Amino acid sequence: MFWDIVTWIFIVVGLFFNILAAVGLHRFPDVYTRLHAGTKCTTFGSIFLIGAVVIQSIVAWTGEGAASIQSTLTIHALIALLAILLTNPTSAHAIGRAAHRSGVKPAQAVVDDLEEAQKDESA
Repeated sequence: MFWDIVTWIFIVVGLFFNILAAVGLHRFPDVYTRLHAGTKCTTFGSIFLIGAVVIQSIVAWTGEGAASIQSTLTIHALIALLAILLTNPTSAHAIGRAAHRSGVKPAQAVVDDLEEAQKDESA
């Protein structure tokens, strides 16, 4: 019963952050802020959602009639989480850098440190 409540809390928090990411993708003005919402919020939401899967599979794995499918589910969920934790920030960095190199300017930006650094390198 306790683990079911913890699982539901993890699911609600994970869904909240994923919905927040969708709203951010819709509302933010430029590619850079949309990347921020699309990667940070979904990564955090995925941590909680996969955490809920892991909790439930471990509870089933250690409970009565433990099956090997539960251990496989736990391992696969943790591998998926590792892949998300590695690829989300890396892809966001690559997309942001490509957008900047393509000349996409941040909306309402006052200072562009990367542009100044690129001017210093080319000089």
